[in-house]
Amino acid sequence: MRRFLGVVVALFALSFGVSAQTPNNDTILANITNVDSPLYYPNLMLRYMAGDEMTAEEYHHLYYGYAYQPSYKPLETNDAMNRVQNIMARLQIDTPSVSDIDELIAACIAAMEHDPFSPTLLNILVYAYGTAGDKVREAAYARHLAGVLRCIEQSGDGLKERTPMHITMFSHGLDYMASKGIKYLKGRIISRTVEFVPFDFPRKRVKGYYFDYSRIYWNKPENYTFKRERTWQFNNLKPREYK
Repeated sequence: MRRFLGVVVALFALSFGVSAQTPNNDTILANITNVDSPLYYPNLMLRYMAGDEMTAEEYHHLYYGYAYQPSYKPLETNDAMNRVQNIMARLQIDTPSVSDIDELIAACIAAMEHDPFSPTLLNILVYAYGTAGDKVREAAYARHLAGVLRCIEQSGDGLKERTPMHITMFSHGLDYMASKGIKYLKGRIISRTVEFVPFDFPRKRVKGYYFDYSRIYWNKPENYTFKRERTWQFNNLKPREYK
């Protein structure tokens, strides 16, 4: 059976007409640090890594609560992501070897230690586990991908500077656009907290999306100069759909 690595839009989660849920930092922090709360962060992360099914509220606290974790270091280089990209560059998508798939999965898991909610990594893991015949993990990572994309989508409409979508890594906003099949141009920093990423051409009078990237700089090292890297694309192949 042909396996397509593409945009796993996960229609069962993203097409339900979700309402906006702008992150409330104080509420999120209170919930994820309360050991008696069902949203206590260590427990949520254990369930996430185990592939459990999770609610929209749980994904919301996982994604935005990660900004308060010691492991959240968005300005550091993710060397394992470079390995993922190198493997994907040589991979025969339709006829990969078992060793390549095993190596790809290992590299993705390592890269997730730095960026556990990367849509790119989650998307690749859906492909890799599906190709390996592991239906359980394939479905689990498809749910996670849908949950992360939904978090971003719900956080704001992205149509104005005052209603941006909130992201924890620059690449996540670009991955969100790629997941909707939108081609984009170079982003522009328009304030200390918001970036505008224009479409390659307007869609229904919308010229692009605004993203709040403020969390990325919460713990910026002194004298740090950020060199912007564009996200790795979703491979521009056919999507896999889940119901």
